[in-house]
Amino acid sequence: MLSESDVGRVALVIGGASGIGWAIAKGLAGEGCRVTIADRNADGAAARANELGEPHAAAGVDVTDEGTVAALFEQVGSLDIVVNTAGFSNFGRIVEMAVDEFRAVVDVCLNGAFIVAKYAGRYLRDGGSLVSVTSLNARLAAPGMSAYCAAKAGLAMLTQVAALEFAPRRIRVNAVSPGFVHTPLTEAVTQMPAVLDDYLENTPLGRVGTPTDVADAVLFLCSDKASWLTGEVLDLNGGAHLKRYPDILAHIDGTASV
Repeated sequence: MLSESDVGRVALVIGGASGIGWAIAKGLAGEGCRVTIADRNADGAAARANELGEPHAAAGVDVTDEGTVAALFEQVGSLDIVVNTAGFSNFGRIVEMAVDEFRAVVDVCLNGAFIVAKYAGRYLRDGGSLVSVTSLNARLAAPGMSAYCAAKAGLAMLTQVAALEFAPRRIRVNAVSPGFVHTPLTEAVTQMPAVLDDYLENTPLGRVGTPTDVADAVLFLCSDKASWLTGEVLDLNGGAHLKRYPDILAHIDGTASV
C-alpha cells in the first residue's frame, strides 16, 4: 500500500493494543514503518510491540490527560504518521443519562482527539499525515448514543479544521468513518442477533467490516498515494451511510419493527 518513499517512516498508533488500532499498527509495520503502539492498556501495547519485534516500541497513554500525551510525543520525537483510534461509547436515553457519563465519552472521543491533534501538529514533520477514526455515527444519529454521536460528529469537523491549519506545512489531516466493525468493543452487539441483522439489512454490501478493512483505508491515507488528499472524512461502511441506523433502543424494548 505504501510506496518506496514511505518505507522507513516513523509512526505512532494511539489505541493500538487491540481491534482496529492493532490492525493499523500491524499494517504500518508490514509496510516498513517504525511503529510505536500507545494505549491506555500499557501492558497490552507492550505485548503487541513484542509481537512486531524490533525496532517497534510501546508506551502507555491516556488521551484525556494532556500531560501523558505530551510526554508520549516527546518520547517518540519527530514523526511522519500519527493515527488516533482511541474511543468508546456508552448507551442510554438523554433524559436518563448522568452528565458525567456523557462527559466521559466526549472526553475520550473529542477532547482526547483534540489533544492528540495539538501535539501531532507540533511533532509531525513537514509532509506528514494525521488520521483519526471517527464513526458512521458522525453522520447517522442513533437513539441511545447521544454522547458518541455528538463526539464523533465533532471529531469529523475537528479533522477539517486541523486540515486547514496544518496545510501550510503540507501535513495532511484525514479521518476514516467506519460502520459496524467486529472488534472487542462491539462484541456485545453480536450477542443481540436482531440488532446485528438490522445492521446488515441497512448495509448495502451486506456484511460488517473487519479491522483490516479499516487498516487498509488508513494505510492509503497515510501514503504518498494520498498526497493530494486532506480534510477528508472517508465513509467506510459498506454503504450503510446511505440508509438508516438501527434503533437499538427499540430492539431492547422489544418494539422494533420486523
